[in-house]
Amino acid sequence: MEYQYPISLDWNTQEIIEVIKFFEMVEMAYERGIDRDQLMAAYRRFKEIVPSKSEEKKIGNEFEEISGYSIYRTMKAAKESPAGATVKM
Repeated sequence: MEYQYPISLDWNTQEIIEVIKFFEMVEMAYERGIDRDQLMAAYRRFKEIVPSKSEEKKIGNEFEEISGYSIYRTMKAAKESPAGATVKM
């Protein structure tokens, strides 16, 4: 798909890379499934970069608007899945 990820100019290069990696994992959950533990680790790092709930929601809404994929629904499914499971949306 051709679209730009929502990023903040306040993030450094490494943080941008890690947030994009998380977005790609959310995409994978929709397209073919992803290991729950990998996704949860990427989400924990995403939350270190974006600790504010309101900012997470804003970024999540922007990401869903451009991609059609929901971070909220993906992470809800991941949290409800047992360790080692594959998250498939």
